[in-house]
Amino acid sequence: MSKHVHVTGRERKFDRDEIIVSKTDLKGIITYANEVFLRVAGYTEDEVLGKPHNIIRHPDMPRCVFRFLWDTIQSGNEVFAYVVNRAKCGDHYWVFAHVTPTFDEANNIIGYHSNRRVPDRDVLNKIKPLYRTLLDEEKKYGNPKDQWQASMKVLVSFLEEQGMTYEELIFSLHNAAEKRELVGC
Repeated sequence: MSKHVHVTGRERKFDRDEIIVSKTDLKGIITYANEVFLRVAGYTEDEVLGKPHNIIRHPDMPRCVFRFLWDTIQSGNEVFAYVVNRAKCGDHYWVFAHVTPTFDEANNIIGYHSNRRVPDRDVLNKIKPLYRTLLDEEKKYGNPKDQWQASMKVLVSFLEEQGMTYEELIFSLHNAAEKRELVGC
């Protein structure tokens, strides 16, 4: 990915009842993208099929979170994460992602499936400062490997201070937001 990624600062949104769906092979090459994905990301099907999923990677998304995500799904587990993506035009859109490995009949991982929903704004207000801290650490290093390794240390330290895993953090924030929504606070 180019170091000079065009970003507009404009946010795109999609409806609460919509789900962005994509599937990839083992290397992250897009094999399927639904209409919502194409509309929100601003691509045609021909522009994304056969391309790396990181075509929508936003430069404000910490590398360590993607590393955590990939490590989790490659080990055969599902993962939930808040992610900021970049549309073709440079706009961004936040999602609450649920990524799962896809298995064949012999229980071998043959690809990955991602469903993305509208994120909770209260959770984003808590996630954004953490992601900014991780990005600030990454900016101290010149190559991607050093960047994700450095920010991963910061993330692990933060999670240890909180006494929880990344997924526990995401769900504690998500569940607290759902409770506030139910009681009208």
